Amino acid sequence: MTYCLAIQLTDQLVFASDSRTSAGVDNVSIYSKMHIFPVAEDRFFTLLSAGNLATTQTVLSRIQRDLDNPHAEESLRNVDYMFDAAHYVGRISRDIQHEHEEALSRSDASVEASFIMGGQVAGRPPNAYLIYPQGNCITASPQAPYLQIGETKYGKPILDRVVTPETSLGDAVRCALMSIASTMRSNISVGPPIEIAIYQRDSYRILRHLTFEQDSRELVDMEESWSAGLRRALSELPRFEWEEEDAGPRVLHSQ
Repeated sequence: MTYCLAIQLTDQLVFASDSRTSAGVDNVSIYSKMHIFPVAEDRFFTLLSAGNLATTQTVLSRIQRDLDNPHAEESLRNVDYMFDAAHYVGRISRDIQHEHEEALSRSDASVEASFIMGGQVAGRPPNAYLIYPQGNCITASPQAPYLQIGETKYGKPILDRVVTPETSLGDAVRCALMSIASTMRSNISVGPPIEIAIYQRDSYRILRHLTFEQDSRELVDMEESWSAGLRRALSELPRFEWEEEDAGPRVLHSQ
């Protein structure tokens, strides 16, 4: 399992991913889940991946093979919209899963993979898409300006409560980091290094690419501050009436 997310702001895209791949508690490896394609001066793509590692690596190889072939009928080099790019990756993923399913028909292993593709084609706004294992996709929107794949549930609350398209870039990056850090604390299948990439509208290149190890001072400081802030917020919540009435602690039994 893994955890990746993308946040779509007004003029930036923020990508974040962990790097843990596991096939059981005694078989843990580190693989980057963030794949950057600086295709040309007029287009840029970043792909985040989660799921079966063999499937995701084959998808990446097929994408690169098409990019290397100037005569390819379809590739990231000649799509006109981000929507087209997402559907292109979805079709490749679906075909590869079908091939792997036949080879693993007697096994219980899942060959499914999901992706987040974000970037920009010149003349169009930057955008991000979540690509399901079935090959279909959905886009980020002003009402839901983030996308997640992998182990999503632990890191979702901070995104729901904080992130909007108008969120500042710094706050969006901090939310992404704490979303993944919270997931790492609750689920051992998600682990460091954490990668962050920032794309600026109309730049067609990565503005910043950051890596945080488990013991990175900046990450440790943010986690400690985040935990202290949660404890402080809890202590400042309104009190129950029975807390004011009780002279001392007692056990309450709900009915």
